Amino acid sequence: MSGTPGPIGSPVGWFKSSYSNGSGGECLEAAVEEGHTAVRDSKDPGRATISFPHSAWADFVGAIRMGRFD
Repeated sequence: MSGTPGPIGSPVGWFKSSYSNGSGGECLEAAVEEGHTAVRDSKDPGRATISFPHSAWADFVGAIRMGRFD
């Protein structure tokens, strides 16, 4: 799957979470680009993409794994 142009470069290799079950639920797709992680809505991939520095994305994912948003 190829990506649509994001705010910083053009990320490729979009992937969904391994927890995505394909039943139409809410899900994000992410792609890695130089120095940033891009994120988009998997149900509407043609819409806008948002990009975060790798360190900010890693902090966010770490907080999720630690249950800080439960």
